Amino acid sequence: MKKGLWQPPRLRIGEEHEDRRATWLELFYDLVFVVAIAELSHNLSKDVSLGGFAGFVALFIPIWWCWIGATFYATLFDTDDLSDRLLTLLQMSIIIALTINLHHGLSTSSSGFAISYIAARCILILQYLIAGHYVPAANPLTSWYVKGFSIGAAFWLVSLLLPIPWRFGFWTLGLIVEFLTPLGTGQLAVQIPPNMSHVPERMGLFTIIVLGESMAAVVRGVAEKQWDTSSVLTAISGVSIAFSFWWLYFDSVDASPLETMKVGKIKIFLTWLYSHLLLAISLAAIGVGVEHIIDKSGVNILPGNERWLFCGGVALCLIVLSIINFTTCILDKMQKGRILSVYRLGAGSFVLFLAIAGSKLSPVVLIALVACCCMVTVALDLLTKSQFSVNS
Repeated sequence: MKKGLWQPPRLRIGEEHEDRRATWLELFYDLVFVVAIAELSHNLSKDVSLGGFAGFVALFIPIWWCWIGATFYATLFDTDDLSDRLLTLLQMSIIIALTINLHHGLSTSSSGFAISYIAARCILILQYLIAGHYVPAANPLTSWYVKGFSIGAAFWLVSLLLPIPWRFGFWTLGLIVEFLTPLGTGQLAVQIPPNMSHVPERMGLFTIIVLGESMAAVVRGVAEKQWDTSSVLTAISGVSIAFSFWWLYFDSVDASPLETMKVGKIKIFLTWLYSHLLLAISLAAIGVGVEHIIDKSGVNILPGNERWLFCGGVALCLIVLSIINFTTCILDKMQKGRILSVYRLGAGSFVLFLAIAGSKLSPVVLIALVACCCMVTVALDLLTKSQFSVNS
């Protein structure tokens, strides 16, 4: 709070030239999501089935969407004044309540989960109302967000009056309305785009959070077993997979998808943005899968549900990385970017083949093959970039 205790929201689109970084408050805010993702992963680990994964996804999406809402408000209007800090701390408390209700969020705690989500959206709606009042130029955009998010929250509010499973249908309708709301901003988003350096950094930080859960899964898995050759090799393979995904994502990340908003191609930007939801889901699932593989490293055959969780998560992650990479090269029409996307897509197809045909593979062999596939993809990336740099 260098400029005073209270500052009205201001539009920060004139700061694209600045190398804007995440604030200490934003990093502190992220901590509650570290806990939330750990709890979600714990839930999935207890029920590695199709139903368990569906429940994991159903609860993951509102958590991720709350983080996205706070992030995009901050990139447009953040002032880091007293009111901004107090509202953020209130949001953190609500996310903690949301996390507490995760364990039985689709059963006995579904009402508490819904109430917590509604409260989080109300805070965001209030912030946009305040921003629209103090920044008239942004009022059309903030009003659109307020309408869309209010309708979505209303569906969640009505769900409290309904029994399970009808309650979850209204959750779904509310989320669909909210996810479609940015699509209707049109020229409003073109005139008031998010900060070009801030948003990629924030998306990368959330990716780091989920990758951290993969590393924690390796630690938990090895700590609960007696060290032997198979468990050590499995752990090394799990770490190499996490490192490969870090490399594939951060070696290609840039702000070009946000540039598409400036030329009116908001669908490309939203494809890039919503792909990060699938990326986060797949990375969290991989962490759980690696933990189970380490636990089963001494057996001959990995159970089918655990094989599909692990291989399906890796395959989805590689396919999503292909999409994210492709969206970064649409404006520049870079041949290199398209080639890298094909590599990721091919690697994802191979891992998906392992999920289908790898029923006779031992856990150690399976994770080693997947790790090799990921490392080969990294090597192909390096080779391709080296060739293009020489030719240029």
